[in-house]
Amino acid sequence: MPLQAQNKEGVLRELVALALGGGGNGATGAAGDEVFQAILERERQFPTGIGYGVAVPHGKTPALANLVVVAGTTPAPVPYETVDGEPVRLFFLLAGPESQAGAHVKALSRISRLVRREPVRARLLGARTPDEFYRSLCEAEGEGA
Repeated sequence: MPLQAQNKEGVLRELVALALGGGGNGATGAAGDEVFQAILERERQFPTGIGYGVAVPHGKTPALANLVVVAGTTPAPVPYETVDGEPVRLFFLLAGPESQAGAHVKALSRISRLVRREPVRARLLGARTPDEFYRSLCEAEGEGA
């Protein structure tokens, strides 16, 4: 975060690059392609825009040894298939192996619960640094969201 892309595919590529430590530049090699394809396949089955201007793209792939979660925001809303038809500015990407399915579901649930609250979304969107974003997320979790 922040993300530079202005369309869904670009955002997903940036998030995958961040998840693999590529700094968001998209150059992640074969593992990045595999993770990206897993995310796209999940999107084809059922889009992951959960509403409130939030999307939680996710996928399972053997390209990763553990569950990875990254987040990002965009300065302008990005068109994205969502349950409420609204564009998205707040993204959380989760990817990991099938063996981590339990942690995957738990993380999805916690993120969904936290971002339902407008003050939490506002703090996350207003964060100026990754540390501030992370602190806001931890505070929201501590508030019993």
